[in-house]
Amino acid sequence: MIARLLAAAPLVALATPAVAQDHSGHMMPGMTMPAAKPAPIKRAKPATRKAPAKRPIAPKPTKPASATPPASDPHAGHAMPGMAMPMAGDAMPATEPMPMALTGTALAPGNASPPAPPTDHYADRDFPAGVMDASRHQMMRENGGQVFHQVLFNLAEVQVRDGRDGYRWDGEGWIGGDTDRAVIKSEGSGSFGERIEAAEVQALYSRAIGPYFDLQAGIRHDLAPTPTRTYATVGIEGLAPYMFDVEAAAFLSTKGELLGRLEGWYDQRITQRLVLQPRVELNLSAQDVPETRTGAGLVDAELGLRLRYELAREFAPYVGISYDAKAGRTADYARADGKGATSTSLVAGVRFWF
Repeated sequence: MIARLLAAAPLVALATPAVAQDHSGHMMPGMTMPAAKPAPIKRAKPATRKAPAKRPIAPKPTKPASATPPASDPHAGHAMPGMAMPMAGDAMPATEPMPMALTGTALAPGNASPPAPPTDHYADRDFPAGVMDASRHQMMRENGGQVFHQVLFNLAEVQVRDGRDGYRWDGEGWIGGDTDRAVIKSEGSGSFGERIEAAEVQALYSRAIGPYFDLQAGIRHDLAPTPTRTYATVGIEGLAPYMFDVEAAAFLSTKGELLGRLEGWYDQRITQRLVLQPRVELNLSAQDVPETRTGAGLVDAELGLRLRYELAREFAPYVGISYDAKAGRTADYARADGKGATSTSLVAGVRFWF
């Protein structure tokens, strides 16, 4: 009996199912079992969607958000329940631009009065008032408050005429500042070998009435012709638009005689040293003055054209031509004295200043 049972044991072992030999859950020392791969989850194929309608492109935000969430956020990359994540290709939602405050020239025009200019000086907070007053006085003196002077002869020439050579001068000197000056003027003409035909000296006070013009007043005294005359003088002198030097003056003599004068010239630079100067001078009288051989109206006129070469700015020899003509009753006086009413002269001289 026992012998039959021993003989049947191998058959029973062969007939035992394989699950009886399962060693799951048992691990040999030092052995790492690989994790079981989860079965793949079959996802339903998303339904075909219609292309969304074109949306207006929203302005780019000032600073785009980073696509990579910070590592410190434990929920980075996880959508909250009920939150729809944008799909690839979808436009970002439009954002309202931040309003900006208008400043400077972007402000709308208005008619408000400007703020009052400051009247204090910042340096006064650190330095005594006496020190700052002396410093400002010195600064103003160095930048226009100084005393200047100049002597300029625009004409100093010899005139070659038909049979009667002569000479002529026209110059002035002044001393003062930018606003107030004392001025001395002189001009005259004559013929060689004869008495001076005309000569005058003016002493004037000059006051600036603008950036380019001075108002002048003073006294004029004629040294020739005889009898001499003394006049109260008022005039204006300056630089007109387009760089024309102009002078206008009125003269009232002690005898009640009223005269006038207009002058103008222009320096046309041909080169840096070669200058062409056209010039005109007109003398006027309000009445006949037989004693000085002056007639009413236009007394005389001088038209000149001179070409000078500036060896230096202060010294420039020149040549040119000058046409002088007496008019009206003054021409009658000249012819009665045996003189011509008109003359044309070749001139040569020098223009200088210091």
